[in-house]
Amino acid sequence: MLKGILLNSENYQPGLSIDCVIFGFHDNQLKVLLIKTPYENKWSLPGGFVPLNQDIDTAAVTVLNERTGMQGIFLRQFATFGRVKRNDQHFGNAVLDYFKIPEEAGKWFTQRFVTIGYYALVDFLKAVPQKGNNQEIIEWIDHKEVPELILDHKEILDKALDTLRTELNLMPVGYNLLPEKFTIPELQKLYETILDKKLDRRNFLRKITNIGILNKLDEKKSNVAHKAPNLYTFDKEKYEEVLKNGLNQGW
Repeated sequence: MLKGILLNSENYQPGLSIDCVIFGFHDNQLKVLLIKTPYENKWSLPGGFVPLNQDIDTAAVTVLNERTGMQGIFLRQFATFGRVKRNDQHFGNAVLDYFKIPEEAGKWFTQRFVTIGYYALVDFLKAVPQKGNNQEIIEWIDHKEVPELILDHKEILDKALDTLRTELNLMPVGYNLLPEKFTIPELQKLYETILDKKLDRRNFLRKITNIGILNKLDEKKSNVAHKAPNLYTFDKEKYEEVLKNGLNQGW
């Protein structure tokens, strides 16, 4: 991918890149999608460069698809990272030698890059990445067991997680992350996993009920050891209305 961009660098915006933080949730696990290239000992976020003929948001979708094969992922822009030396010496001689890129031609890569961060939250069993390069490794890794990352990608990841947690106060989550029918404890566990803290059961029930996005069913969860909890579904129309208008509460 890098060599192809270099050969056509006139088609890309100089000094601008995109990095995507893709969080995956399933069965009370929160993971992040990471890539390991054959020329790096460290892992990285899926990232890439901005084509001149694409808007930034479109370019983010393009970058994610080219690096992971993922499509239909709703990406939210959350921050810009532009420290003076954030990518200093990153594309050094080892990388240029790996791709057999002459030093003079490699100067396009060694310039200062400002990167725009995007994040998404998906079900990691449904969002299956595809390797764009057979020599790359791409994996869902537990967000608490992230290995050493390149550049300032740990800073980008931490900022994305902080943003995700903040946005739980502004919008609901759970649609497409839980089974069609779920219990309040299952929904609460989703919030607790993302927030990394315990929530009071009664307060959570009161707050989530007041949002008005749940439909209580005349069904109870089967195959449970204790008293069977009620099952719920999301009211898709009301859920989308709240997404549009936002929330004003804290967890």
